[in-house]
Amino acid sequence: MTVVLIACCAQKLATTAPAAVLYCSPLFHKSLAYARTQTTDDHIFILSAKYGLVPLAQEIEPYEVTLLTMPLPLVHAWADRVLSQLRLVADVERDRFVLLAGARYRQFLVPRLRSVSVPMAGLGIGQQLHWLSTPRLA
Repeated sequence: MTVVLIACCAQKLATTAPAAVLYCSPLFHKSLAYARTQTTDDHIFILSAKYGLVPLAQEIEPYEVTLLTMPLPLVHAWADRVLSQLRLVADVERDRFVLLAGARYRQFLVPRLRSVSVPMAGLGIGQQLHWLSTPRLA
Protein backbone atom coordinates (compact mmCIF):
# COMPACT_ATOMS: atom_id res chain seq x y z
CA MET A 1 0.00 0.00 0.00
CA THR A 2 1.17 3.56 -0.68
CA VAL A 3 0.70 6.08 2.12
CA VAL A 4 1.22 9.78 1.43
CA LEU A 5 2.12 12.18 4.23
CA ILE A 6 1.64 15.92 3.59
CA ALA A 7 2.99 18.65 5.85
CA CYS A 8 0.55 21.07 7.38
CA CYS A 9 0.88 24.76 6.57
CA ALA A 10 0.50 28.12 8.27
CA GLN A 11 -2.42 29.25 6.08
CA LYS A 12 -5.61 27.90 7.63
CA LEU A 13 -9.29 28.72 7.75
CA ALA A 14 -10.40 30.59 10.87
CA THR A 15 -12.90 27.91 11.88
CA THR A 16 -13.01 24.18 12.59
CA ALA A 17 -13.06 22.13 9.40
CA PRO A 18 -12.03 18.76 7.96
CA ALA A 19 -8.23 18.71 7.69
CA ALA A 20 -8.35 18.50 3.88
CA VAL A 21 -10.22 21.83 3.86
CA LEU A 22 -8.65 23.60 6.87
CA TYR A 23 -5.24 24.05 5.24
CA CYS A 24 -5.46 26.53 2.40
CA SER A 25 -2.03 27.33 0.96
CA PRO A 26 -1.35 26.76 -2.76
CA LEU A 27 1.44 24.32 -1.83
CA PHE A 28 -0.91 22.29 0.37
CA HIS A 29 -3.61 22.18 -2.33
CA LYS A 30 -1.15 21.08 -5.01
CA SER A 31 0.41 18.51 -2.64
CA LEU A 32 -3.03 17.06 -1.92
CA ALA A 33 -3.87 16.89 -5.62
CA TYR A 34 -0.58 15.06 -6.27
CA ALA A 35 -1.18 12.72 -3.32
CA ARG A 36 -4.54 11.78 -4.82
CA THR A 37 -2.74 10.58 -7.96
CA GLN A 38 -0.66 8.24 -5.81
CA THR A 39 -3.26 6.62 -3.53
CA THR A 40 -6.78 6.91 -2.14
CA ASP A 41 -7.93 9.50 0.39
CA ASP A 42 -7.96 6.94 3.20
CA HIS A 43 -4.19 6.50 2.73
CA ILE A 44 -3.37 10.23 2.74
CA PHE A 45 -2.56 11.90 6.04
CA ILE A 46 -1.48 15.34 7.14
CA LEU A 47 1.53 15.81 9.38
CA SER A 48 0.15 18.39 11.79
CA ALA A 49 2.53 20.16 14.15
CA LYS A 50 -0.24 20.23 16.76
CA TYR A 51 -2.28 17.06 16.20
CA GLY A 52 0.32 14.67 14.78
CA LEU A 53 -1.03 12.35 12.08
CA VAL A 54 -4.39 13.58 10.80
CA PRO A 55 -6.73 11.82 8.34
CA LEU A 56 -8.13 14.13 5.65
CA ALA A 57 -11.70 13.90 6.95
CA GLN A 58 -10.88 14.56 10.61
CA GLU A 59 -12.36 17.82 11.88
CA ILE A 60 -9.72 19.95 13.58
CA GLU A 61 -9.50 23.47 14.94
CA PRO A 62 -7.11 26.05 13.52
CA TYR A 63 -3.87 26.47 15.45
CA GLU A 64 -0.58 28.35 15.44
CA VAL A 65 2.08 25.68 16.01
CA THR A 66 5.00 24.87 13.72
CA LEU A 67 7.87 22.43 13.91
CA LEU A 68 10.13 25.07 12.35
CA THR A 69 10.55 26.92 15.65
CA MET A 70 10.13 23.92 17.94
CA PRO A 71 13.24 22.75 19.86
CA LEU A 72 14.69 19.50 18.48
CA PRO A 73 13.74 17.38 21.54
CA LEU A 74 10.10 18.40 21.01
CA VAL A 75 10.34 17.64 17.27
CA HIS A 76 11.69 14.20 18.19
CA ALA A 77 8.78 13.66 20.62
CA TRP A 78 6.36 14.81 17.90
CA ALA A 79 7.87 12.24 15.49
CA ASP A 80 7.50 9.50 18.14
CA ARG A 81 3.82 10.42 18.46
CA VAL A 82 3.32 10.43 14.68
CA LEU A 83 5.04 7.06 14.33
CA SER A 84 2.76 5.58 17.01
CA GLN A 85 -0.29 7.00 15.21
CA LEU A 86 1.06 5.74 11.87
CA ARG A 87 1.41 2.20 13.20
CA LEU A 88 -2.34 2.17 13.85
CA VAL A 89 -3.18 2.83 10.20
CA ALA A 90 -0.23 1.46 8.21
CA ASP A 91 2.55 -1.12 8.24
CA VAL A 92 5.80 0.82 8.68
CA GLU A 93 7.79 -2.24 7.59
CA ARG A 94 5.86 -3.09 4.41
CA ASP A 95 4.02 -0.02 3.15
CA ARG A 96 5.56 2.57 0.84
CA PHE A 97 5.55 6.12 2.19
CA VAL A 98 5.68 9.27 0.08
CA LEU A 99 6.55 12.35 2.11
CA LEU A 100 5.50 15.75 0.82
CA ALA A 101 7.04 17.61 3.72
CA GLY A 102 10.08 19.66 4.59
CA ALA A 103 13.20 18.40 6.32
CA ARG A 104 12.06 19.30 9.84
CA TYR A 105 8.92 17.16 9.43
CA ARG A 106 10.91 14.28 7.93
CA GLN A 107 14.10 14.15 9.96
CA PHE A 108 12.98 11.78 12.72
CA LEU A 109 10.40 9.87 10.64
CA VAL A 110 12.32 8.82 7.51
CA PRO A 111 14.93 6.73 9.37
CA ARG A 112 12.13 4.72 10.98
CA LEU A 113 10.21 3.85 7.81
CA ARG A 114 11.48 1.08 5.59
CA SER A 115 10.29 2.30 2.17
CA VAL A 116 10.26 6.09 1.74
CA SER A 117 10.37 8.49 -1.15
CA VAL A 118 10.70 12.25 -0.85
CA PRO A 119 10.10 13.45 -4.41
CA MET A 120 10.67 17.14 -3.65
CA ALA A 121 13.64 16.87 -1.29
CA GLY A 122 15.89 19.90 -1.49
CA LEU A 123 13.44 22.04 -3.48
CA GLY A 124 12.35 25.50 -2.33
CA ILE A 125 8.66 26.41 -2.18
CA GLY A 126 8.59 27.89 -5.68
CA GLN A 127 10.36 24.84 -7.08
CA GLN A 128 7.93 22.55 -5.24
CA LEU A 129 4.96 24.40 -6.71
CA HIS A 130 6.50 24.03 -10.16
CA TRP A 131 7.25 20.34 -9.60
CA LEU A 132 3.68 19.72 -8.44
CA SER A 133 2.31 21.58 -11.49
CA THR A 134 4.33 19.52 -13.97
CA PRO A 135 2.33 16.69 -15.57
CA ARG A 136 3.71 13.24 -14.74
CA LEU A 137 3.63 10.08 -16.79
CA ALA A 138 1.39 7.43 -15.29
